[in-house]
Amino acid sequence: MGKPGRDLHRGPPDILFPYIKENVKEYLQTHWEEEECQQDVNLLRKQAEEDSHLDGAVPIPAASGNGADDLHQMIQAVVDNVCWQMSLDRKTVALKQLQGHMWRAAFTAGRMKGEVFEDVVPAVRKWREAGMKVYVYSSGSVEAQKLIFGHSTEGDILELIDGHFDTKIGYKVESESYRKIADSIGCSTNNILFLTDVTLEASAAEEADVHVAVVVRPGNAGLTDDEKTYYSLITSFSELYLPSST
Repeated sequence: MGKPGRDLHRGPPDILFPYIKENVKEYLQTHWEEEECQQDVNLLRKQAEEDSHLDGAVPIPAASGNGADDLHQMIQAVVDNVCWQMSLDRKTVALKQLQGHMWRAAFTAGRMKGEVFEDVVPAVRKWREAGMKVYVYSSGSVEAQKLIFGHSTEGDILELIDGHFDTKIGYKVESESYRKIADSIGCSTNNILFLTDVTLEASAAEEADVHVAVVVRPGNAGLTDDEKTYYSLITSFSELYLPSST
């Protein structure tokens, strides 16, 4: 079991969130008249009203009917609001909904691809041929995971993944999340190997009696000497030799 961060591919912080900031204005200008986009904007406006008491909150005015200038001001207000929310690393439903729609449009149009490390697909195929199942657990939503792996540099590799989990099942630094995943899969935690590049997650998984390997990829946060000694470290999925499930 792995996650879409810097262990399977160059993860969400690298490509997904910068894309939103760089393209939200163009996206709104292109899709403004569409019902889905208007629903997204209305939800963001309601969120902005709820946020009005917060320092630095960016309001989104309703349409005043003044034509092109009015439209330009509204779009800019939405852009500013989105960037403000993202600067605070907020996870509001309104923000996540717009982000999801933008990512879907970008992946579908081929403007974005999930960059999967070249050792991943051959290794996962071997594990599956040996009877093992592979699941993804990520702080990125299940919908985002499916976009990444459905439109990856290795093509559509969703068929290689048996299931997806996100933070709806619990946070990745909480051991209970891994017990819930084991229950959902229908196996004991002791029969799961969790691959991660974050030692806080590795520690939480171990508390739940899950086996752990820490994946060291270019650009990852550095490990302390104690962490390097304590954890099993791999730099490629090809370094894992797993017993057959049969």
